[in-house]
Amino acid sequence: MPESTLYINGAWVASSDGAVREIRSPHDNSVVATVSEATAADTRDAIKAARDSFDSGVYASWSMKDRCALVEKVADLIKRDAEILASLETRDTGKRMVETRYDMADIEATFRHFAALGLKLKDRKVDVGADNISSVITHEAVGVCALIGPWNYPLLQISWKVAPALVAGCSFIVKPSELSPSTAIHLMKLLEEAGLPQGVANLICGAGATAGAPLTEDPRVDLVSFTGGLVTGRRIMATAAQTVKKVALELGGKNPHIIFENSNIDAAIDNAVTGAFLHSGQVCSAGTRVLVEKSIHDRVVAEIVRRAKAIYVGGPEDPRTETGPLISKEHLGKVEAYMHDAEKDGATILVGGSRIDREDLNKGWYFPPTVIDNCLSKMKCVQDESFGPIMTIETFESVDEAIALGNDTIYGLSGALWCDDKKIADRVAAALRHGTIWVNDFGPYRPQAEWGGFKASGVGRELGEAGLDEYLEIKHIWTNNKPARSGWFADPS
Repeated sequence: MPESTLYINGAWVASSDGAVREIRSPHDNSVVATVSEATAADTRDAIKAARDSFDSGVYASWSMKDRCALVEKVADLIKRDAEILASLETRDTGKRMVETRYDMADIEATFRHFAALGLKLKDRKVDVGADNISSVITHEAVGVCALIGPWNYPLLQISWKVAPALVAGCSFIVKPSELSPSTAIHLMKLLEEAGLPQGVANLICGAGATAGAPLTEDPRVDLVSFTGGLVTGRRIMATAAQTVKKVALELGGKNPHIIFENSNIDAAIDNAVTGAFLHSGQVCSAGTRVLVEKSIHDRVVAEIVRRAKAIYVGGPEDPRTETGPLISKEHLGKVEAYMHDAEKDGATILVGGSRIDREDLNKGWYFPPTVIDNCLSKMKCVQDESFGPIMTIETFESVDEAIALGNDTIYGLSGALWCDDKKIADRVAAALRHGTIWVNDFGPYRPQAEWGGFKASGVGRELGEAGLDEYLEIKHIWTNNKPARSGWFADPS
């Protein structure tokens, strides 16, 4: 990959100071790409390009029909290049190709969803009870958007932002994670091929502290959409407040997975294993906090442990692999520290708990599926988001206790419950303070349904109809077709 990997004002450029970053495989720490490392000045150049393009109307003035046609064309190009994109993402993240191929299909579906949704957007007439008044609610682009993505689902999460921004008519700057930028780079090429005007889409690669900071500080940016960690999200929200930007934040979760005695226990166990260990737990909605009715604790936990031991951990090229590495050495260290906290607080590690020592994996960042029993809700391992393949087990004895435990978290992104009693299931689903609740299932989503969380899991929504609303401003246009004097104040003349 060339080192000129910043895309600013329709041109591929290198960093202004010549700096580059090596992208390393989580599997074996080998260099898989070298990309330009943007400076703050580069980011400001990208902001200027986005601002100038938006203010000129070069794209924002396109009709909704034309913008949606471009977004559909991007979906076609993603479908065409799905194998290339999947390979790039596997290289950066260490995920299996089967998983990144699923992601590419979801990305294509996201672009098609927003293209179809844009065509349904209509002005709304307000009846004010006067024939001479036209009162209309219209929608227009919010303006220049900073779109900041995470490393775990690099292109998927960026696409949740880019697709509605394009439909709305915004200009934008994409900043992918510095650990996994390759698919975002390729996306810029596809946008260029689709015919997006110069300056509308811009790409900055680099560390958040340097390359990302101007995106939240600069008054020329109208909206910041960020997916990532809580600490960074709080910082972005505070900084954006100084210029009163719109913000949309998806900040992760600590998601309860509740299993009642009266349920399909076999299916619940299978989904619990998937929910906690898919992509080595590096999923914002991972069901890593399992709450089991006390009467079935031993049965459920024994089977979960058996299943966890059987999961084959390996590299992306190994056909036996069921889950892969953590993203980096630093993240592996955080997950290991999490284990120390669990043991210190008195929890019991039943399986896993320390990095994998296997000759074919020792160059990478591998941690096994881990099950921790005898957990209490106030323990750090229960409250903190590990973002690793770690499942904690708690027990409950009543519906009220299950609800209370499920809500005993600062987060509120997602939750799941397994129960064959519909009245109980409906009651629990309604009472859980999380943005998505799965009943007798775990994990599915569709672009047509909103995604986002309560409490510290963030503000705003992506996908669905609300996902487009984030990129639109609402304007009220009042027209008096029979203008007259107001007569409010007396006219001394």
